[in-house]
Amino acid sequence: QVQLVESGGGLVQPGGSLRLSCAASGFSLDSHTICWFRQAPGKEREGVSCISRLDYRLYTDSVKGRCATSTDNAKNTVYLQMNSLKPEDTAVYYCAADLSRYCWPKGDYWGQGTQVIVSS
Repeated sequence: QVQLVESGGGLVQPGGSLRLSCAASGFSLDSHTICWFRQAPGKEREGVSCISRLDYRLYTDSVKGRCATSTDNAKNTVYLQMNSLKPEDTAVYYCAADLSRYCWPKGDYWGQGTQVIVSS
């Protein structure tokens, strides 16, 4: 079965760090554009990071300098390292993969999401 599974979310204090993981099965992430999205309560879904099939890497302005995305092809997994977390980073984080060459795709495959809560 084609599947994406996110993990690594949790409760952290402001200024803390988290590393989110997205593990794929049934297809190879290295042949897809890969993105992280997030959705906060009462808010529209927004893009966080994107690695296109052409290897362009994009970040939304609100996380630039605080987040970095990377891939491990051997594990068929993509990561999102988040540092200096702020309460406004609180959201459910989703990974998505798409055969499109360009950011930001709608996503052919989506995970179920992992919750991040930044609070004291």
